[in-house]
Amino acid sequence: MDKKIKPKKMAVAVVGSGYWGKNLVRNYYELNCLKIICDKNESILEDFRRQYEGIETCLALSDILGREDVDGVVVATPAETHYSIAREALLAGKHVYIEKPLVTEEKDCQDLIILARKQQRVLMVGHLLQYHPVFVRLKELIGEGVLGRINYIYSHRLNLGKIRREENILWSFAPHDISMILALAGEEPESVYATGGNYLHKRIADVTTTHLNFSSGLKAHIFVSWLHPFKEQKLVVVGEEKMAVFDDTQPWEDKLLLYPHKINWQNNAPVPMKGEAERVEITQAEPLRMECLHFLQCMADGNKPLTDGEEGLRVLKVLKNCQTLLEQENPQINQVASTDPPPPVTGDFFVHGTALLDENVSIGAGSKIWHFSHVLSYSQLGENCNIGQNVVIGPNVTIGKGCKIQNNVSVYKGVTLEDYVFCGPSMVFTNIYNPRAAIRKMDQVRETLVRTGASLGANCTIVCGTTIGRYAFVGAGSVVNRDVADHSLVVGNPARHIGWVCQCGERLDENLACPVCQKTYRSIERGLILNSKP
Repeated sequence: MDKKIKPKKMAVAVVGSGYWGKNLVRNYYELNCLKIICDKNESILEDFRRQYEGIETCLALSDILGREDVDGVVVATPAETHYSIAREALLAGKHVYIEKPLVTEEKDCQDLIILARKQQRVLMVGHLLQYHPVFVRLKELIGEGVLGRINYIYSHRLNLGKIRREENILWSFAPHDISMILALAGEEPESVYATGGNYLHKRIADVTTTHLNFSSGLKAHIFVSWLHPFKEQKLVVVGEEKMAVFDDTQPWEDKLLLYPHKINWQNNAPVPMKGEAERVEITQAEPLRMECLHFLQCMADGNKPLTDGEEGLRVLKVLKNCQTLLEQENPQINQVASTDPPPPVTGDFFVHGTALLDENVSIGAGSKIWHFSHVLSYSQLGENCNIGQNVVIGPNVTIGKGCKIQNNVSVYKGVTLEDYVFCGPSMVFTNIYNPRAAIRKMDQVRETLVRTGASLGANCTIVCGTTIGRYAFVGAGSVVNRDVADHSLVVGNPARHIGWVCQCGERLDENLACPVCQKTYRSIERGLILNSKP
């Protein structure tokens, strides 16, 4: 990696400016490349406007995607929203950087890789430590053969720090270590083994150990924990000639030490030969700054990022394999304890062990309800629905067949979904127009109807009392406060009509024809209707 990068003038938008996003905001602002910050929290945006003079802010992703003065989108939102935001950004012709993990499912990762290639845009994942000057120098030393043949690598990432509930320790800490080890190995592991323990919450791992075996004979292990008495961030590489220790908790001059330890054989017995530690001189630089510069340079030159989509996919495969092994080892990760009552079964459907079904609910055959979701009394789900994690439905809600409700969505009383409705991650329904915490207003519920085939993008908000037309498409982050016509494409805050979409989801041309499936439409009072013949 070139430490003297001077990228061409590019401009980025940062989407999500919370716990880690604020660091990305700071770096891109200092690089004079930050154009706009997008976040759903207006108070956070107000703080940024005071802190960074001249920086624009917005509440909706759609306010960014149509701007010609934004070259790249930097995504630092919850992991479950990464795919939908990145996909929309790539389709809008933007380069995309995503904080780790790239996405949570392999199929979504492969889809983004293909889309980025088709759009000829950069897709990069934030595996930060690959841009750390110390790791860069360590990788160079190994490539030069200074350590000899590498036999063993281990990494410790331990702390008594921020304990998450949206992900376990494996997904929170280990991606960086997996990324570094795969980069040094130069190959994917032949086999993976993982074990862990749940101490604070019976379904969320606090401590995990991962073992990787490579066809070259190299072995590695990763120990991560947020239940440790002190902070430790250490990568140890054991070679035949020398051993290296990258300790990121040490002062800069001691972050990388080489030990000329060797094992000699005397009289058919191994004898360790120890030497004094050698410091490695490295120019100091902030790793995140180097990562941001790399993204800017790749956007400007069209080069492939060091941590591109394919690298993100390799790391994701290891994480998914480890998660599967953890669940096999400890059934409590994905099942309720044996003392808990089993979920009610009223048909041929699947309910995850952590989900709750109240009395008097109806679930259609083939439907699936995933982790930590809750269906309240007198709610009805049609056949073949897919309800993601942390979803609340009801009470008294009706949902048609084939609907897909992504993670972190609440479908409140007063909302009705017809068939095949898509609700993107973290989108919001409301049911009271002027709520007050101290005043009960459930007698003022305003009904919301989402008609057949409509799609509601990630993080959008549907103000109560509106109707979303058949096959309409609401862009990510938009705020809908009025009815949306059939097949209408709306974006922004407040949402405005910018075009028409086909039943297949593709945008129609000026002749109201779909360039993909060749269907054609005509105008009617409530929007568009499909012509009887293509």
